[in-house]
Amino acid sequence: MSFPSPAGPTPDTSPTPAEADEAVKVPLKIEDWLTVIVMGVLALITFANVIARYFTNQSFAWTEEFSVFLMIVLALVGSSAAVARDRHIRIEYFSDSGSMARRRALSRFGAVLVALLFTLIGVLSMRLVWDDYRFGETSPGIGVPQWWYSIWLPILSIGIALRAAGLFIRRGRRS
Repeated sequence: MSFPSPAGPTPDTSPTPAEADEAVKVPLKIEDWLTVIVMGVLALITFANVIARYFTNQSFAWTEEFSVFLMIVLALVGSSAAVARDRHIRIEYFSDSGSMARRRALSRFGAVLVALLFTLIGVLSMRLVWDDYRFGETSPGIGVPQWWYSIWLPILSIGIALRAAGLFIRRGRRS
């Protein structure tokens, strides 16, 4: 809720999310819709578990395990959207000060570091997935193969790395 200033009402000039997004080759709607879907599924299974506990004093065994998995997916999908929109965490004192060339260089440097980090996470987590598959690890809660959950870490990490590479390229074109 905003209050009018003493000088009178001020028009809201903040851009809508669609106006603020840069043009990218892979639509940002992918992350937006994945976020909506994951949040919806999380809300539904949590609600179902609460109702089941209320009426039966028993809970669904699978909801906690699945909720943790969905929250990890949600964090990675949100990270991908933040990187693609250049809204990832930074120290604004350094990133927003200085000349435009310095800002662009810091943005590109940050994009390279994010791309390297998530490429490393993606490659190393592929080994984790392989070990989960090879040794037949099962989840502790419901006993499904653990790789069903862990396969998404390298996939989403490589997706974040690709979004960071795209950001690096877009920041270079502004020169």
